[in-house]
Amino acid sequence: MEVAQVLRMNGGAGKTSYANNSFVQKKAITLSKPIREEAIISLYSNTLPRSLAIADLGCSSGPNTFSVVSELIKTLEKLCRKLNHKSPEYRVFLNDLPGNDFNSIFNSLDNFKEKLQTEVKGGIGPCYFSGVPGSFYGRVFPDQSLHFVHSSYSLQWLSKVPEGIENNRGNLYIGRTSPPDVARAYYHQFQRDFSCFLKCRAEELVEEGRMVLTILGRRNDAKDPASMEGGYLIWELMAMALSEMCVQGIIKEEQLDSLNIPQYTPSPSEVKLEVLKEGSFMINRVEVCQVNWNPLEDWNALEFEYERSESLSESGYNLAQCMRSVAEPMLVSHFGGHIIEEVFSRFQKILADRMSKCKTEFSNITISMTRKA
Repeated sequence: MEVAQVLRMNGGAGKTSYANNSFVQKKAITLSKPIREEAIISLYSNTLPRSLAIADLGCSSGPNTFSVVSELIKTLEKLCRKLNHKSPEYRVFLNDLPGNDFNSIFNSLDNFKEKLQTEVKGGIGPCYFSGVPGSFYGRVFPDQSLHFVHSSYSLQWLSKVPEGIENNRGNLYIGRTSPPDVARAYYHQFQRDFSCFLKCRAEELVEEGRMVLTILGRRNDAKDPASMEGGYLIWELMAMALSEMCVQGIIKEEQLDSLNIPQYTPSPSEVKLEVLKEGSFMINRVEVCQVNWNPLEDWNALEFEYERSESLSESGYNLAQCMRSVAEPMLVSHFGGHIIEEVFSRFQKILADRMSKCKTEFSNITISMTRKA
């Protein structure tokens, strides 16, 4: 699997698009808001840049793409008015892999900018947007060209499927029946990728630049799928749906055995260890929060920008649609498009059954860092 070619969210604004199904991701963004506010205020107060460069890595498309940018600009404008400072110039860079739906982003850009101008009393400073396609596991920007880097729900995706896991038959990820060397291979690939990410961002950020990352992870160091952690369990349930289809001859056993998802959900200590080893960043804050699999929980409190509909009445359906918006391009590339409706119909039923029996949550790690001088 060439990850850069198949790893993308469903584009557009249809029923199965990421734009209309990224509820869980929205909750994670909302919960990490105080950490981003703290970081951007500290950055501005310490450096007072007249032109501020912000990069959102793994921006995808849909409402979430602009929510963080809007929040950061509003926070800075409020601070500038408090300090009686002129608004800075904003340079916003939206990065994702080339297959991302950049067209949808830029088709909605004018409406976003107009809305932002009306929401901020007195308007905002000049704001320029650029799309930057490319993998963030390599250099994306010039030396010392960024002040603030943000990424949410992107760094759990690896640059490639780990090598040496051909014996991970019947699993899509680290499963209950995976041999011990599979978990080690996934972890080592995460170490290589995250270390590379940190090195590249250290070269691109100015001194005292800030970086806030939210990663789908797990609460502790145990790499035990039986612990019921969300990242392990969700792919195991997907594998169950595919295994049913394999037994019935809808897909071939070798097709299932050869598919492994390029994802790793790290623990907080694993994230911190790589930051300390790379050495370019000072860790300011690390927090872990839990997000329920049901994206309708605390809907009003989290101020979702999505409309309710009858199709959102069943939480199993919600998460199945969310997972479809993320996984469909990979599954189509591997199995073909003819299996998609069937696999997600089965997956929905498996999800609803599991969610009716036990509490199901995702763990999210948010880390705030400063580029050392």
